Amino acid sequence: MKSIIAHRTWGAVTGSVMVLSSALVHAQGVPARKSAAERMEALEQLVVEQGRQIDTMRQQLREQTARQQELERSVAESERNARPPAAAAVAPAAPPDAAAPASGEGRPVRVGTAPQADLQPPAVAPIFDQPGILTQPGNYVIEPSLQYGYSSSNRVALVGYTVIPALLIGLIDVREIKRSTLTAALTGRWGLTRRLEVEAKLPYVYRSDDSISREIFTGTASERAFNASGHALGDIELAARYQLNQPQGDTPFLIGSLRFKTRTGKDPFEVVTDCVTRCEGNTTGTGLPLELPTGSGFYSLQPGLTWLFPSDPAVFFGGISYTHNFGRSNVSRRVLDGQQESIGSVKPGNVWGINFGMGLALNERSSFSVGVDLNSVGRTKQNGVPVASSVRTQLSSLLLGYSYRYSPKTTLNVTVGAGLTRDTPDLTLSVRLPMSF
Repeated sequence: MKSIIAHRTWGAVTGSVMVLSSALVHAQGVPARKSAAERMEALEQLVVEQGRQIDTMRQQLREQTARQQELERSVAESERNARPPAAAAVAPAAPPDAAAPASGEGRPVRVGTAPQADLQPPAVAPIFDQPGILTQPGNYVIEPSLQYGYSSSNRVALVGYTVIPALLIGLIDVREIKRSTLTAALTGRWGLTRRLEVEAKLPYVYRSDDSISREIFTGTASERAFNASGHALGDIELAARYQLNQPQGDTPFLIGSLRFKTRTGKDPFEVVTDCVTRCEGNTTGTGLPLELPTGSGFYSLQPGLTWLFPSDPAVFFGGISYTHNFGRSNVSRRVLDGQQESIGSVKPGNVWGINFGMGLALNERSSFSVGVDLNSVGRTKQNGVPVASSVRTQLSSLLLGYSYRYSPKTTLNVTVGAGLTRDTPDLTLSVRLPMSF
């Protein structure tokens, strides 16, 4: 289009020059018989006429230039209207505080809104009691769960006194105890803000203990089996979790937690113990409860700190906690004939806990986690003095977890634990099904 207009302009100028040249030739060709004054007058008329023609051509050139600019604006407007909507939506620049996706990621981000994934810890297969990812504000999670635990232990009790180190007067009681615990729980979590959530857990516990006892030097060496069970509501738990920071660069997510455990379950002092009189020395009964408790019998408060560090393709996580058990006064237990045996004040030992592990995403739906859970339980005190038979107990478990996202709002979590110390349950199996709403 520009070449056509330029061609027409140069044509007009060329024609003007030719007209002027012909006029000069015509003036030079005037017969000599005309006077010089007449020739000058003719030339002046030709020059004036040529000036009019030049002014006309200038006006035409200005009009053509204006039409050219108008045509260029029309073409540019047509090109903008013909552009696809997706490309037009990307044209506006995001504000300076908007988080732009990295080159090559291709994930859609609304202008002015930070990505949701950057505000939350990454989701991994949970293997500990506390989940890593928090519930979004206004949403809630219902999590039914089922946990099975099995443990076995052997104990040799020497009831009597020694005259010399090689001679015992009394009984030798050899026991093998097998314990099974099944806990069904319903947990609810609510998101209050982007960094704060609260939780309530309602457990129902079923326990079964099988004890095989063999008393030596009583006239018989036969084994006796003693079975006890119990099922009732467990200890209800309330908890809150808060995300302490917003990581930048190579810094982990930090989540603080506070958990309070009630004693709504049946405690060990409410069940009947198999003793006719006092159970000291185990001379008038097995000393075992006829019905198993479903709660600890003590209130406890547990603050904790959890950290998660994403390091593609893995996520490293861990935590530390401290459980303070509140003591009780004027405690007594019930024996077989309905009498109450006074125990006094009882204060369970406090618990230090630490755990760590690693999670790995297998694909967009499933992930795998492995970790270790360590707990150190202090000595129990009775009437302000440590119980003679109580020692600090070390509990340790190796945990393997698998998570499968069944739907965008439902996930299946399976955890298997193996005891690493003699006081830890030999096997634990947990199945959880959190559902988001």
